[in-house]
Amino acid sequence: MIEVKNLTKKFGDFVAVDNISFKVKKGEIFGLLGPNGAGKSTIIRMLSTLARPTSGTATVGNYDITKNDGEVRSLIGLVSEKMILYDLLTAKENLWFFGKLFNLSKEVLLRRIDELLDLVQLSEWKNSQVGTFSTGMRQRMNVIRALLNMPEVLFLDEPTLGLDPQSSVEIREFIRKLNRENKTTILLTTHMMVEADMICDRIAIIDCGKIVALDTSSNLKKSISGVDTTMLKIGIKNLTQDLIKSMRTLKCVESVTQENSTYIKVHAHGEEAFDAIIDSIRTKKGKINSIENLQPTLEDVFLHITGHEVRDKADQKIPLERHRGFMPKNRVR
Repeated sequence: MIEVKNLTKKFGDFVAVDNISFKVKKGEIFGLLGPNGAGKSTIIRMLSTLARPTSGTATVGNYDITKNDGEVRSLIGLVSEKMILYDLLTAKENLWFFGKLFNLSKEVLLRRIDELLDLVQLSEWKNSQVGTFSTGMRQRMNVIRALLNMPEVLFLDEPTLGLDPQSSVEIREFIRKLNRENKTTILLTTHMMVEADMICDRIAIIDCGKIVALDTSSNLKKSISGVDTTMLKIGIKNLTQDLIKSMRTLKCVESVTQENSTYIKVHAHGEEAFDAIIDSIRTKKGKINSIENLQPTLEDVFLHITGHEVRDKADQKIPLERHRGFMPKNRVR
């Protein structure tokens, strides 16, 4: 349903998306996982025809995103990182407005509005102003707004960003339901490991504009869980930075992550890794409270592949052009 070949996007000297290639199968939930600034949203903008690639090609439903942008738009729905709703309009009025942009007939549009509001359990509030809605309710509105034209492909850019845990669960369940019942192909961006793990059929890990790994969550985890791999969560009463630095110097240790003032997570390899880690802690007079043998997570996969955690780049500064430079000058904003 989606095929990307050597896609690149530059803003001046800054390379936001760096020569990426991947395919998304029809009916698949495909995740782009990576930190803020990794290029995920830029990929979505190019595939949804809001930004033109610097080089490379991509097709959505066999339509080229630059040569057949009108046909691409007829196939897709887009839920951007920012909510596209009018606070002073009611839920019904918002959906009516966006539905008319698709040239839907009155009869079809009224039916779709009722169906979609019922789908996300908002029928009771259809005549209430969206500005009075909770963040979770607004995000549900934001999602169904993109479903008015019954798209074959749905792009979701950080769909649970800023939501409380209950609202996040509701959105994720709705995404799975939409994919299961309508066979909608979904491309989702997220920096949340749990979210990608829970709902994506396959995951592409993005770092610095490049795809550094692509597979199912299970296979990605297996890739770092060989027979000589040790992953430990260790509780140390008197944990110090000197102790952590000492452990990182061990040849068998690949990474040490401090979770809080007491716990560290250690990823190591080799048959003697466990003994070497314990000896290192004792050498620095560390008092061990607990040791837990862990199964690898997507966080561990990301750290293993990139050498840093997802949140390490969360505050990375992004060139202003990435926010305002992708729209053609003659297009109304």
